[in-house]
Amino acid sequence: MTRPTPTRPAAGTWELTTDPAEFDRVAGAFLRSDRALHTVQLSLLAGLLAGESQFAGVEPRFGVWRDGSGRVAGSFLQTPPRPPVVGALGPEAARDLVAAFGGRGLPGVNGPVEDARAVAEAWLERCPGGTLGERRTHRLYRLGRLTPPAPAPAGRARVAGAADRARVAGAADRARVAGWIKDFSDEGHGGLPGDFTEEQALAWTDSRLSYGGVTLWEAADGTPLSMASATRPVAGCVRVTAVFTPKPLRGRGCAGAVTAEVSRVAEERGADEVVLFTDLANPTSNALYQRLGYRPVRDFTVLAFRPPPVTATATP
Repeated sequence: MTRPTPTRPAAGTWELTTDPAEFDRVAGAFLRSDRALHTVQLSLLAGLLAGESQFAGVEPRFGVWRDGSGRVAGSFLQTPPRPPVVGALGPEAARDLVAAFGGRGLPGVNGPVEDARAVAEAWLERCPGGTLGERRTHRLYRLGRLTPPAPAPAGRARVAGAADRARVAGAADRARVAGWIKDFSDEGHGGLPGDFTEEQALAWTDSRLSYGGVTLWEAADGTPLSMASATRPVAGCVRVTAVFTPKPLRGRGCAGAVTAEVSRVAEERGADEVVLFTDLANPTSNALYQRLGYRPVRDFTVLAFRPPPVTATATP
């Protein structure tokens, strides 16, 4: 790992790398010491190490923050063009992280509210006149005792891409899940284009289907009604993601049923910690997951950094 040239005397330092295996070697124990707090970094790292198709062409960046005693005490992981996901950063680590990115090279930050704000404050100091945009604020939940909905809605759960009765659902499931994950992303951005292009949605889908990471809730006639995804298990932790039901099919209890099934299977397969994020702007989903047995852990936010405009300089 490399160390950026310090801009001032410091009690700690960043070590940077572009090698996921090296990052896992150096930061793995630190990340696994609080699996819930670092769930996003852990799941992204697991996908990178597995060579998932969604990361094709991505040049990731990683960093670990060592405190004055040399102990790993913070980290970040970035899959450009998305902002880095940070964890356990104090003001000094935040300032040096902004310096390592060169200020304008930092598109934003994703992490626990306190850590993200520390990075944002450091960025504003380095880029006077810049502005912040809060893209979304999430609440992390951890599953306590699973309480499936009762009565359950009509239908059943099925792993997407798996054989279904006499037909093979793979191609149809792939198209449907890719369409739904794009709709899920766009809806989270107020109906505007979100994080996924159509190609990226297909790559995300292929990555999830490769390990059975998407479950559908379907009607008795086999019509898919809702979906939920799960990350690869890392150190006994699984995160439920991308719970989505198309608008015309909502209100039937399918989202709760498919989330409960994904959570149940994760525990059945050995996960001793199951977590998920909810959008704090959506009271319906927050109430739903608490009814299923999920309990609040911590709030996270995603901030976008908008640099000040570059002033043109006249030449003589």
